Amino acid sequence: MVMRVLLTGGTGYIGAAVLDRLISGGHQVTAVVRSAEKAHVVRARGTEPAIADLSDVDALHELAAASDGVIHVASPGDETSASVDEAAVGCFLRALGGTDRPFVHTTGLWLHGSGSAITESTAMNAPRLTAWRVPLAKLVRDARGVRTSVIAPAVVYGRGGGLLHLVAAGPRTAGNLPALTMVGPGDQHWSTVHVDDLAELYVLALEKAPPGSYFLGAGGVNPTVREITEAVSRAVGLAGRVEPEPVVQTLDRLGLLGEALLLDQQASGDTARRVLGWLPQGPSILDDIAHMDFGAHTDTDAVADF
Repeated sequence: MVMRVLLTGGTGYIGAAVLDRLISGGHQVTAVVRSAEKAHVVRARGTEPAIADLSDVDALHELAAASDGVIHVASPGDETSASVDEAAVGCFLRALGGTDRPFVHTTGLWLHGSGSAITESTAMNAPRLTAWRVPLAKLVRDARGVRTSVIAPAVVYGRGGGLLHLVAAGPRTAGNLPALTMVGPGDQHWSTVHVDDLAELYVLALEKAPPGSYFLGAGGVNPTVREITEAVSRAVGLAGRVEPEPVVQTLDRLGLLGEALLLDQQASGDTARRVLGWLPQGPSILDDIAHMDFGAHTDTDAVADF
């Protein structure tokens, strides 16, 4: 069934992949953008832009009320994130209230804290960076009269973007054979998901997730930070050489983001497979790294999506 979908974050890292998947699925998309420049970007991809800020609740309400469903991926990614996202989510829920139309919301796997077998029922133990998302996700799942679902992405990679650029931009050790400094000791696991697989999950949730659903967007591959950094080290010409970083130095270097990246997480994403028929097919993160061109560029935009 073709739907008129309102999408936030359509020019961001995850949102752009969701936009592509919606279009390929035949849906009619209105993408909320913040500028005429970004409007041109989404229009060129076959999407109708709507210039509005996430804090413009009147505009968002009107757009959502005219849609068959909403996918909300955008977040400011700064100190305003909690208040802006709360206002936007409240607006979407009011606009869709009593219609049983779908609303797909974004949180993040980090909210569960460390764990070797994280599932949707694992208790929340969020780092400070994303703790504000916990009550908001509950608000969405508890909403009535809207077919709500919440997706918690793992560490996202693919399409040459994501947090892997932060790994590549880590400090190098001195000497003739420099090594790439890891985020922390390197023995912590990162649960991962390819951005195109994650986009597929968003669209499946939009189309058929039961009300109040919650899905971990995890592809099931959970390498250690050492394995990831060694692969990046090879890709940037350091022959796989890596060096651990004391936790205190990681926290000093990366702040609250460092606290999140020090989590030791492993998850499978089995619930989405079982309930929605989700089938991740992208290359593993280690295979993806082997084909990346890191250059001199860093990209941490994906942080905002958690």
